[in-house]
Amino acid sequence: MERRIKVGITIGDYNGVGPEIIVRLLEDDRIFKFCDIIVYGQKPILNFYAKALKAHNFQTQEVKDTEKLNPKIGNVINCFEEQVKIEPGVESAEAGKYALICLDKAIADVLAKEIDVLVTGPVNKNMIAQHEPNFHGQTEYIAEKTGGEKSLMLLADENLRIGLATNHVPVKDVAQKIDSASLMQKLELFYQSLQKDYLINKPRIAVLGLNPHSGDGGLIGKEEKDIIAPTVQKARDKGMITLGPFAADGFFGTGNYMKFDGVLAMYHDQGLVPFKTISFNSGVNFTAGLKVIRTSPDHGTGYDIAGKNIASCDSLRAAVFMGIDIHKNRLVYAEMTANPVEKVRLNEEREG
Repeated sequence: MERRIKVGITIGDYNGVGPEIIVRLLEDDRIFKFCDIIVYGQKPILNFYAKALKAHNFQTQEVKDTEKLNPKIGNVINCFEEQVKIEPGVESAEAGKYALICLDKAIADVLAKEIDVLVTGPVNKNMIAQHEPNFHGQTEYIAEKTGGEKSLMLLADENLRIGLATNHVPVKDVAQKIDSASLMQKLELFYQSLQKDYLINKPRIAVLGLNPHSGDGGLIGKEEKDIIAPTVQKARDKGMITLGPFAADGFFGTGNYMKFDGVLAMYHDQGLVPFKTISFNSGVNFTAGLKVIRTSPDHGTGYDIAGKNIASCDSLRAAVFMGIDIHKNRLVYAEMTANPVEKVRLNEEREG
C-alpha cells in the first residue's frame, strides 16, 4: 500500500482565526481520504472553538508523536500543558509565546521527516517578537531554521503564482534591496520551483518593474533600466523564459498575468494586493526553495472575525492540498531526473 501523506498544521495565534478554521477543516471528514493530519497546538483550545462553533462532527485524538495516528480523525500533539486564557480577537503576548512553541515543534518534525508537509496557521508577528526579537515573519523564520538561506515567498493558486523579490521590507528600503545578484537568485528559485514543485517543464515568468510606468525609460527611476531589464536578459541567456519589466498596474489590469506561469513582483504589496484581489479565499502562501514543504493560508489572524463563526477554511484547505500536490510532484520530478539518459555520440562511419 502507498504510504499516507502526513500533513502537520500549526494552530497559530489561538486568539485569531487559526484554531476555528482548523476545526472547520477537520469537521469535513472527506479531508482524511487524502492525508493524515496532525495539529500542533493543544486539544483544549480546539475543543473550545469546536464548542463555540457547534461543530458536531469534529473529532480529534491526542498523540505523543506521529507514529500511531488515527487516519479517520484529526490527531493533536499538545505542544504545551499550561492552561491558557482564550480571548478571541484579543492580542496577547502569551498567545505569541505558545504560537512560537508550536511552530518550533512542527519545524523539528518536518526536518526529521516525521511529517511530509508543514502548514502554518496565521500568527501575530508583534506578539511573537516580544519573545523572539529577530522574528520578522514565519517565512523568514522557517527558512532560517531549515537551512534555506535562499528562499522565495510565493503566493499561489491554480491560475496565478506571484513571487516576491523582497519580503517584509519597509517600502523606503525596497530599492536598496534590489540588485542584479538578488534578482537573479529569486528568478532561479522561481524557475526551479515551477519545474520541480509544479511540474511545468518550461515555465514563463513575467518580471514587474519597481517604479510607476516601469520607470518610463529612466524618467521615474532608473532601477528598471540599470538593474531589472539587464537581469531579465541574463536570465534569458541562461535559458530561462523571462520577460519584462512590466508596469504592474497595466499588467494586472489587462489580464496579461494569465499568459504566464509565474510573476515576480518587486515588493510585498505590489504582489499581494492584486493576488488577494483575484484569489483571496483560494490563495496559498508557499515558501519555495526550501528542502521541506511549507504552505499557509494567504490571510492573517483575522482578530475582527475570530470566534464569530465567520472565518472560511477555504484557504487553509487549499494550503493542505497544495502541500500534498507539491509533495507528490517532487517525488515524480526526482524519479524523472534520477537516471537521465546519457547522450551517445554516434560514429559518423558505421561498420558494414
